[in-house]
Amino acid sequence: MDSIRIQGGIALQGKVRIQGSKNASLPVLAATLLVREGSLIRNCPRIADVHSMISLLRSLGCSVHWQKTGIFVDSAKVTKGEMPREAVTGMRSSLCLLGALIGRCGEVTMEYPGGCVIGERPIDLHLSALRQMGVEFMEKEGQLRASADALHGACICLPFPSVGATENIILAGVAAEGETVLEGAAREPEIQTLCRYLSCCGACIEGAGSSRIVIRGGRRLQGTKFWVPSDRIVAGTYLLGCIGVGGEIFLEQAPAEEMEAVLLTAEEMGGRVCRSREGIYVQAPERPLPVKLITAPYPGFPTDLQSVVLAAAARGRGCTGIEETIFENRFRIVGELKKMGACIEQTDSSHVKVWGVKALQGARVQARELRGGAALVVAGLMAEGESFVGGCPYIYRGYENICRDFRELGARVTSV
Repeated sequence: MDSIRIQGGIALQGKVRIQGSKNASLPVLAATLLVREGSLIRNCPRIADVHSMISLLRSLGCSVHWQKTGIFVDSAKVTKGEMPREAVTGMRSSLCLLGALIGRCGEVTMEYPGGCVIGERPIDLHLSALRQMGVEFMEKEGQLRASADALHGACICLPFPSVGATENIILAGVAAEGETVLEGAAREPEIQTLCRYLSCCGACIEGAGSSRIVIRGGRRLQGTKFWVPSDRIVAGTYLLGCIGVGGEIFLEQAPAEEMEAVLLTAEEMGGRVCRSREGIYVQAPERPLPVKLITAPYPGFPTDLQSVVLAAAARGRGCTGIEETIFENRFRIVGELKKMGACIEQTDSSHVKVWGVKALQGARVQARELRGGAALVVAGLMAEGESFVGGCPYIYRGYENICRDFRELGARVTSV
C-alpha cells in the first residue's frame, strides 16, 4: 500500500497509545551483537526499519524471533562482519552496527548506508573516532571495509554532537580494552536508552545524558530483559498534528519528560498542554499562533518534528519563521504544501516563512522522506476535501500504523 487517502477538516478527539521508539530500538538491537547470550527487547515497534534490522541481524548469524512480549535476540553464533548490500543501502541506521560488529568480529564489510534523503549526513565523524580506537578503514568499489587487531580506549572529542557517532563510539568502547572518554557526546534520550541496556548487560558507562561519557570496556556482557521507551517523535507528530488540525487528544504513554522543547512550542502555538505520568493531554487553539522555531540538538527542538510545525503553521495566524540547523534538505515538503494552498517562502536551505491561511485544500502530494511524509498526512487532515499522500513506504519506516492511530482520534484516513 503506497498511498494514504484522507478526508480532511475533522477535528481530532480521543486517545491513542504511543508506540515504542524507533530511534531507541535500532541501536539497542545493534548492541545485542556484543552480548553472547539471549536478550528480550520489549516494546519494539513493528515498523519497516525494525524489520530491516532484524533481517540484517539474522544475516549476520543471530537467532531473532518475535514473541508476544518482544523480540528475542541471541547473537552467540555470530562470526562474520559482512553486511548484505540490500539491507545497508536502504537503511541509514545500519551504520550503528559498525561499532558493534568491529567490537564483536574485529572486521566489517558494508556498503555506504542509505535511508531518507534529508542531507549529506557524512560519516566522517564515525570513521575519525573509530580510527582513534585502533580501527583501519579501506574504501573499495563503493564498499567500506574496517578492521582492528584489538580495539583500545581513547579520548575522543566530537566537533558536533552526532547521535550516530556517539552510538558507534559507545558500542566500540564497551568492547575495547581500557577507558574511552567521549567529549561532545550527543545527549538525546536514545543515547541514554542504549547506555541503560548495555549497563543492564554488565557494561560500565558513566555520564549518559551529558556531553561527557566515560566507558570502561572489556567486560563480558550477559543477556537481559529490556523495555524500550515510547517514541517521542511519534508523540510529537500527533501532538503538533492536533495543534494544526484542531480538537483535543490524550497521548497515552507519551514520554513528556523527553519532550520539553516540543511541549513549549505547542504552548507557544496556542495549545493547552497537560503533562502526567500516564501521558500528555493537548487541547488545540482555533488556529495555531505564529512562532519562531529553530531546530537544535537535544534538548533543543528536534529536527524530526520541524516538518510537522511547518504543516501546522500553514493553517495558522500570522507569520511563522523556521530555521533548520541540522539537515539542509528538511524543507522538501514546501512544494507539496503549496499544492494544498499553503503560503510559504523559502529564502535559502535553512530558512522558511509561513503565512497562515484559513484553510488548506485537498490535493495529491508525494512523501520523499519519513518525517516530511508524516507531516503531509497532518496537512491532509487539516485540508478541506480529499487528499492522497503517495510515497508512504517512507512513513512506514517510522510509524507502526499512522492511519490506525489517527482513526482512533476520529480522523477519516485509510491506506490504499
